[in-house]
Amino acid sequence: MIMNLGEIFSGPGGLAFGAKQASCDGIEIRHRWANDIDESACETYRRNICPGSSDSVINAPVQSLNIKKLKPIDALVFGFPCNDFSVVGEQKGFDGKFGPLYSYGVKILNVHKPIWFLAENVSGLQSANDGNAFKKILKDLEKAGNGYNITAHLYKFEEYGVPQTRHRIIIIGIDKSLNRIYKVPEPTTALNMISAREALEAPPIPDNASNQEYTKQSSAVIERLKFIPPGENAWYAGIPKRLRLNVKGAKLSQIYKRLHPDKPAYTITGSGGGGTHVYHWSEPRALTNRERARLQTFPDEFAFIGSKESVRRQIGMAVPPQAAKIIVTAVIKTLNGVTYNSVPAKWECNLES
Repeated sequence: MIMNLGEIFSGPGGLAFGAKQASCDGIEIRHRWANDIDESACETYRRNICPGSSDSVINAPVQSLNIKKLKPIDALVFGFPCNDFSVVGEQKGFDGKFGPLYSYGVKILNVHKPIWFLAENVSGLQSANDGNAFKKILKDLEKAGNGYNITAHLYKFEEYGVPQTRHRIIIIGIDKSLNRIYKVPEPTTALNMISAREALEAPPIPDNASNQEYTKQSSAVIERLKFIPPGENAWYAGIPKRLRLNVKGAKLSQIYKRLHPDKPAYTITGSGGGGTHVYHWSEPRALTNRERARLQTFPDEFAFIGSKESVRRQIGMAVPPQAAKIIVTAVIKTLNGVTYNSVPAKWECNLES
């Protein structure tokens, strides 16, 4: 059985790549169409997800989509923009520019009524607008289409084979008429997390790998990094005064933070300025984009298109394919009535109250 996949806010295709790998139990996930506002991300998506169907990736603001003219789909995935829900930002929620964009997922569900959907967002979504934003989003998704059984959970991706402490809310909805409820799959690496060293060195990155350009570091940055031990940041006490940052009221832990080789990486983000590139544990330098992609579980043959800065942003904003594969595999098993080891969801499915 083939399930046609639609996607909005697709980025470079982490969700779609993982979903395609999840095809199993007689169900094959196939790309039908995707949309993103970023031109380079669309080019990356076309190259890696649907090289023979470039027109199926629509580079345009989601607001401009003619939803009724999109081809029919069986599944919808969307990591709606998280800027206004992030705990790092101001948490404007629905009052921000990006908060209302989830509603376009709801509109597509209402028109195309896919069998299931996957929505992804940052952990800060649960507390935005005093928690009211999350409740409204869940209720809107539950009532969309023909009605969906909803399972929402805060995943710690480092417990699912991703060499990175990345925590994201994943909302799964399955058409209520199927009488199926998705269960959160049991973690696979909770007791044996993949370290940054394993991810970057086993095996080594090939010399001819794409997106492996090194960042030119200033002499001051190189000297500062030499005083920062693995796992520490720019506020490490052993840094000489002349190399310390002259910043007041901001001690973001990721600034010039070096990876610890024996632990998962800290969260890879889409930003890169001001010392947030992610830094190697032994070499005084920022990671290459290919190294960042490995920490996001993209294979080396997955080539990103665009400027160095654009690629860094694409990688940081993407859903790790390894996590997407595990979650979508569980969706397929749920649809087929196949049992699998699971853990309790953080949020209940019954949203009537």
